[in-house]
Amino acid sequence: METDLDELSSRELHDMAIHRALRHGDVRFLWDLLRVLPAAAELEGDPEEAGRDLTQVHALLADAIGSGEGAEAEALRPLYLDYLRKHGR
Repeated sequence: METDLDELSSRELHDMAIHRALRHGDVRFLWDLLRVLPAAAELEGDPEEAGRDLTQVHALLADAIGSGEGAEAEALRPLYLDYLRKHGR
């Protein structure tokens, strides 16, 4: 199963992880994702996004759910892989 996950695109991993977290009400994963989003946004070259304060939860949640594209998705790939492996995909 691990090899199968490694072969998926970052977008596919994102979609699977977000879908699972929302379906199971996994607030812990979503919170972890919110915590690492600013660093991923910085890698994507968006310092304004990277400096966003965690008090803007609504905007961060929208970012988390939409974080499946580009350099940001690649930066978050290890988080998605770890989460999906821990939960049997």
